Amino acid sequence: MNIRVLGCSGAIAAGYKTTAFLLDDDILIDAGTGVGDLSLDELARIDHILVSHAHLDHVLAIPLLADSVLRMREKAGRPPIQIHGLPETLAALRTHLFNGVIWPDFTRLPSAERPVIALQPFAIGERLKLGGRQIEVLSAEHTVPAVGFAVDGGPDTGHWVFTGDTGPNPALWRRLAEIKLAHLVIETAFGDEEQQLASISRHLCPASLARELAQLKPAQPALDVHITHIKPGEETAVMGEIAALGLPHRVHALQAGQAMQF
Repeated sequence: MNIRVLGCSGAIAAGYKTTAFLLDDDILIDAGTGVGDLSLDELARIDHILVSHAHLDHVLAIPLLADSVLRMREKAGRPPIQIHGLPETLAALRTHLFNGVIWPDFTRLPSAERPVIALQPFAIGERLKLGGRQIEVLSAEHTVPAVGFAVDGGPDTGHWVFTGDTGPNPALWRRLAEIKLAHLVIETAFGDEEQQLASISRHLCPASLARELAQLKPAQPALDVHITHIKPGEETAVMGEIAALGLPHRVHALQAGQAMQF
């Protein structure tokens, strides 16, 4: 399996794209602005989009993608793109995006019988099986209902885990203690000088990141920890504060265009 980082920033600016990961060539995990770097043919190959939560920086590309590939998929007789999310997340998409005001309702276009997208609810703890790959829905603690994801790379490799947008989340670490980890993609949206804002918005800062990682099981060997969702222009400050923590893991700032094979 291959995961390509299309976007991993907490906001936009030149060179910064918001959260989106491409698993192999047919599954998107979140659909932020980074999706716009895919070619039309690459967009048309996407059959599933897993949505961590309803915030715009994670869903913006869904309505635009639907418009881009509608004609290609209709001509090819392809089934709808499956949009997977919590019921509350899907309700937000239907109410605020696919409402005929902000954007056409592509759950009913080009026809109600054969739409270009379909909404599929999941629950925390559910294990989705998509084309031979298994992806577990993990809990997250955010300002809206939210989740993370664990992609199972097999017993010899372990899991690629994406926490989603989250503040402190003991339930996540209880679950991660039960599985083998290969890569951990975890957000740290703010520097420590903005700890109050991080707390209010249910994001992490370096100090809270250290407390979260300390909950990994003691026997967990050092692993690759990829920091995501840093706000534009704050990378040097945030990564400097994380480096000063002396964490026992290989910690890197995630980069758009980066690929992880496992």
